[in-house]
Amino acid sequence: MPIVNRVADLQADIMGWRRDLHAHPELMYDVHRTAAFVADRLREFGCDEVATGLGRTGVVGVIKGRKPANGGLKAIGLRADMDALPIEEETGVEYQSTVPGKMHACGHDGHTAMLLGAARYLAETRNFAGDAVVIFQPAEEGGAGAAAMIKDGLMDRFNVEQVYGMHNSPGMAVGTFATRVGPTMAATDHVNISIEGVGGHAARPHKSIDSVLVGAQLITALQSVVSRSVDPLDAAVLSICEFHAGNARNVIPQTAELKGTVRSLTPEVRDLVEQRVREVVAGVAQLSGAKITLDYERSYPVLVNHAAETDIAARVATEIVGEDKVSTDIPPVMGAEDFAYMVEARPGAFIFIGNGDSAGLHHPAYNFNDDAIVYGSSYWIKLVETQLAG
Repeated sequence: MPIVNRVADLQADIMGWRRDLHAHPELMYDVHRTAAFVADRLREFGCDEVATGLGRTGVVGVIKGRKPANGGLKAIGLRADMDALPIEEETGVEYQSTVPGKMHACGHDGHTAMLLGAARYLAETRNFAGDAVVIFQPAEEGGAGAAAMIKDGLMDRFNVEQVYGMHNSPGMAVGTFATRVGPTMAATDHVNISIEGVGGHAARPHKSIDSVLVGAQLITALQSVVSRSVDPLDAAVLSICEFHAGNARNVIPQTAELKGTVRSLTPEVRDLVEQRVREVVAGVAQLSGAKITLDYERSYPVLVNHAAETDIAARVATEIVGEDKVSTDIPPVMGAEDFAYMVEARPGAFIFIGNGDSAGLHHPAYNFNDDAIVYGSSYWIKLVETQLAG
């Protein structure tokens, strides 16, 4: 079945919501305007329940089908993220960000709008049995908003039995979908290293413990962790992306700081990389004589798609765009997603939707492609009507 005709009729409205959200980006949990916008729309649509304040600023709408669930699934959750990024926008579009230093550079404006479009249709038609639970989450970009909503009772309060997520993908053609069973997006860990050496004159390095040299040795040694400790058939990434030290060309700085990220796809590799990072830091400290403090923080877990739910997601996408436009064997993505917490809590699946030939995610010239709206909203609708057929 192709896109839902009613969604095509609603595209102008959905696009208008998306562009309004795009012009007013908010970060992390501070998505008060966005959450109010979402809640107001859900109430206008006639949702049976609209709950606010889950995970601080999350919003949940419940849409009941024409008849109660009868022996099958009682409720499924559909999740969209609402937060933006601390990036100065460079798109030049007429609806570009009105907030300096903030923009929707990951398409969460589009995710929210597509789910709102689906919610409007589902509230109008109610051609299903049970509850469609639409979940609008804050703080996906590093704040673990999904975990916060779950902690506030998201799954139990709304009887969610399966949960589904979707993200746009630049470089994938509009009107295509992609997913995979198993590890789909990586776990992410934060590496923070503080180095304290002995500062001094640049002309007398032998009287100092050079924190810059120690930092350079650490970076070089850490690069061997993945290449020489992790099985080549497994995936891992270790990137040190910040190096702060000194403020004068003739002063050996007393201190330096390194910050980076680790990505992995299995618990075993995650444990191994952490162990090796700790060993490398301890070894360089002993060799250099510097005092080195490591703060190794585990963040989002691996996003693991469940087999049955991934098959369902792929079949629904195929009904909308055709089998040749749905891939089910994409390689894992080493980016992270806190939807991982949701599929730890309930069976579910995450799917990618094509955004066309756009700038990449988190780029100042990125923009969500409004042509993808009809496909994304149709996917949500057909997923509900398929899973809650009664």
